[in-house]
Amino acid sequence: MADQTGEIVLSTEELREVTGCAAADAQEVLEVFERAHPADSRPRDAVEAAEAFARGGERGKALRDTAWAALRAARDAGTTAAGHAARAAMAAASAAYLHPLADAHQVKHVLGAAAHAARAAELAAGGDRGVGAAHVERARRRLTPVVVGVLSRYPAAPPGGGRVGELLRDLDEALRGSRPVPDVPAEDP
Repeated sequence: MADQTGEIVLSTEELREVTGCAAADAQEVLEVFERAHPADSRPRDAVEAAEAFARGGERGKALRDTAWAALRAARDAGTTAAGHAARAAMAAASAAYLHPLADAHQVKHVLGAAAHAARAAELAAGGDRGVGAAHVERARRRLTPVVVGVLSRYPAAPPGGGRVGELLRDLDEALRGSRPVPDVPAEDP
């Protein structure tokens, strides 16, 4: 719900829930980055910091610093798949900083880790869009009613963003009930 100034009211517990789900999404593809860069812990550090916040830790400089470090790791990744895996980690740590503004771009804080993880997985599978769709479906099932409630306070995901934007919108639209996620195999994670 929005207050009288148009800001969306978010509790710390809601931010923890969003961040925990984002960390789980990023965790699924950490190995894509770590296979390419086994000595670079920046994405793992970001996911672990996000998990710590989700469990009750501080939302402070250290969490923010791990997000920036994961973004630098994405830029250094060398492969597109590894870069998206690192961006998923960055998005997980950044989820704790979801802004209480009714802006469609904030949807990226809620669902960005899932979208980047799905893209990393499909690229690691040779560009198989079915793999990306399966990741989106697992993310959809993982998201709690609290996270869906937070998402519903924001406008729909914005246009653009290439394939990651498409995956983000697929997940957003599925969560809002306007359409199912396409081409999803019926498998357990």
